[in-house]
Formats: sequence, structure tokens, C-alpha cells
Amino acid sequence: MLKLIQSGAPLSFRQRLSLTAQLSWPAIMAQLSSILMQYIDAAMVGRLGADDSAAVGLVSTSLWLFWGLCSSAMVGFSVQVAHRIGASDYASARSVLRQGLGSAVLFGLVMAVIGCAIAFPLPHWLGGEVKVCTSASVYFMVFVASLPLLTLNYLGGGVLRASGNMKVAGAVNVLMCLLDVIFNTFFIFPVRDVSVLGIGFTLPGAGLGVLGAALGTVCAEIVSAALMLWYACVRQPDLAIFGKHAAGRDICAFLGRWGWRNFLPTGQVLRNALKVSAPMTLEHGVICGAQIVVTVIVAPLGVMAIAANAFAVTAEALCYMPGYGIGDAATTLVGQSYGARRKDLARQFGYLTVGLGVVVMTVMGVILWLAAPAVMEMLSPVADIQWLGASALRIEAWAEPMFAASIVAYGVMVGVGDTIVPAIMNFSSIWLVRLPIAALLAPSMGLDGVWLAMCIELCFRGFIFLWRLFSGVWLKRGLKTVPAG
Repeated sequence: MLKLIQSGAPLSFRQRLSLTAQLSWPAIMAQLSSILMQYIDAAMVGRLGADDSAAVGLVSTSLWLFWGLCSSAMVGFSVQVAHRIGASDYASARSVLRQGLGSAVLFGLVMAVIGCAIAFPLPHWLGGEVKVCTSASVYFMVFVASLPLLTLNYLGGGVLRASGNMKVAGAVNVLMCLLDVIFNTFFIFPVRDVSVLGIGFTLPGAGLGVLGAALGTVCAEIVSAALMLWYACVRQPDLAIFGKHAAGRDICAFLGRWGWRNFLPTGQVLRNALKVSAPMTLEHGVICGAQIVVTVIVAPLGVMAIAANAFAVTAEALCYMPGYGIGDAATTLVGQSYGARRKDLARQFGYLTVGLGVVVMTVMGVILWLAAPAVMEMLSPVADIQWLGASALRIEAWAEPMFAASIVAYGVMVGVGDTIVPAIMNFSSIWLVRLPIAALLAPSMGLDGVWLAMCIELCFRGFIFLWRLFSGVWLKRGLKTVPAG
């Protein structure tokens, strides 16, 4: 049915709903696998004790800052791919992919250098206790050193989703989750005797603790990046730049004496990428800066509150995961409709995907409220952490419907390349609403006050995104697409 968008054929409501579901389901599974990987890391590290859990929780928001910056920087290329595929301009889509690969390596290297430079002072800047700072620094260092490969992973997944191939991107993410379990099992824990179905055996292990958790996840991400790029560059017919789908071109032609120039971004592609990615990157940086400030607000509440906050953030991700999956589908559907110059269809997909996201995340909010104590018991064996985290999750559950509206509406606007105003809306909401309320409530209400501030802010953010969606102004602020060269 994606070909119907490109051909200009009409789509009934049932066809639009079916196409949205077909693209959303694999995207949700991809998001689920990513969240499960965080659950796995949190649960495995949680078994090591409160100090190790606090070490991971202390730098987690800083890691999200770096990951988000790398991910946001690649969105500008995947949106352009969606527009060109929607216009059936496959040669330009391949050209954008090549230029994105070169940009991903360069940007990832810059971010890795910056991250490694601040790895050891960072936990002290965040107010962490001396006993957890060394472990937190090592955990952070391993992740930031792998950012060039992780950025390529973001690009590969992004362009596959932009082409409408959610299944491969989702399958690779599921595989990454399984590999994370395997690698973590061997890296985190020492050699130990285990019994399965009454059969005892010795399970090898490196016993690296927090360092092992970082190494296990990075190894899984490296495998994922390799598979994602191989499929996008060799197997995906609309995008392949090597192999039989690449119009007779091969890797030698592109990596010859001057072939490397094909991987450098041209002026037009770079300008369009910056128009989309720069606001998103700035927005993510500002929002993660705010999350780091939240960590600073939580830190004086003690190790238990730091660990409970980190585990609750991980647990809540399971609830909003469907929203981001549907948001990915919205970006693809709206982006290809916009590239095919079908603005009415883009608007229809926008309304449909946002409505679907609100319904699904409302259900997830109910489940989160009911299951909060059980989820926290799964993540940590410490009773105080369980109690604090469950209370926070039940507060947050009330915000999920409006959080869904903001997530999916943002994906809709990204689909056309409109990111400046939505980015301002996102970071203004968190800085002007969440942080002041959190700072006001934390001294008297503790961790509950921080999460109540988050709940109020997410409801406000959903309202302003719905207002912008129905105003229709976002359709007038999209990219002006020209051949990539």
C-alpha cells in the first residue's frame, strides 16, 4: 500500500488504518526490544546492590543525552530519504544514504571524543557519592567510546523505517535484545554453578559487574549496527548502494581513489539535514540537560531515591514505547505522503496516528498503574527502592494519554521536516513547567514531588502539541525537496 501513496491513488480510511497498523506493529516491537534491553541491564545490575544501581542511575541521563544527540543528528537524512522515496526518486534516496553514512562516522567520532573527555569528572559534577563515582565513570566511558558505531546503527534503522521496511529494523532490534541478555550474562557475573531442570553445570563469567553491563550492551549494539547497515546498503532495493540492487555499482567504485567523495554531504542535503536535525539535536540536548538537573534535584534525597528514580524511568519506558513506535510509523507515512505532494493524505495520517497513539498509551497507563509494584520488584530486590519507584510510577501513569499526543504529533511534524517550533515547544515545556515545579515540590514531597511535576508537564505538553496539529501550520513548514545530486 505504500506504492499507492507514491502513485497518487486514493486510500480509504480502512486502508490508511491497515497501513498504519502494519508499520506501527514492527516499530513498536523494535521499541519494545530497546526498552527490554534497558530492563535487562537494570535488573541484572540491580542484583549487584544499591551502590552499583546508583552508579548506573547517576549517569543514565547523561548517556541519553549523547545517544539522543547522535540519533537526532541522523533524522535529517532519514526524513529526506522518506521524501525521495515518496516521490519515487530512488537515485536521490541512495545519494542521501551515502552522504548520511559519512556524516554519521564524523559526528559519532566528535561525540565520542567529547564524552571520553568528561567521563571521569562527570559523576562528581552530578553530585554522586564518592563510593559510586568510579563505577559510574567506567560505565559512561564504555558507552561513549562506541558512539561512532551506534550512530551508524541509528542511521541504518532510520533509513529502513523511512523506506517503509519496519520488519527488518524491528527484527534486528529484537536480536539485539537477545544478544544483550547473552553478553550481559557472561560479562556481569562471575563463574557460578547453576541448575536447569535438575541438571547442574558451571556457567562461565567474567565477573565485571557494572563494566560488564556496559560491555554486554555495546557488543549487542555492534552486531545490530553491522546487520542494519548491511541490509540497508546491500539488500533494500530502494536504497542499496552496493550489490545487485545498486544498479551495477559495487563497493570498489565507491571506495576507489575519489569514490570516498560520494560519502561527503552536498550543500543542499546538508542544509536540509541541519534544518531537520539541528532543532531536534538542540532540543534533545536541552531536555537531557533538564533531566540531568532533575538528577541533581534527586541526588540530595539519597542513594535509594537515585536508584528508585533510575529504575522508575526505565520501567515507565515500557508504557510509552508504543507511542514512539506509532510515532516512527507516522514519520514514514506522513513523510512519504508529503514527498508525493499529497498534503491532504499527510494530514489524514497525522490525525489517525495521533488518535491511535492516545488510545494505545491510555491502555498502557492503566496497566502501568496496576503493575507498578510488581515491575519494581522485578527490577530491584531492595524494599525501599521498590516502594519509592512504585509510588512514582503510579503518579506518572495519569499522564500517559497526553504524553502519547505529544510523542506521535511530534513524529507527524518530523515527517514533513517541521522541527524548529516543535523542538521549542518540547524544551520550553520541560524547563518552564517541569523543573520549577520539581524544585518546589522535592524538598517537601521527596521523589513523589519530582514525578508529580513530570505528570503535570507532560499533560501540558500534550495539549500544546494537539493545538499545533489541528492548526495545520506544520504542513506549511516542511522541507523544499530537490534532487540530492
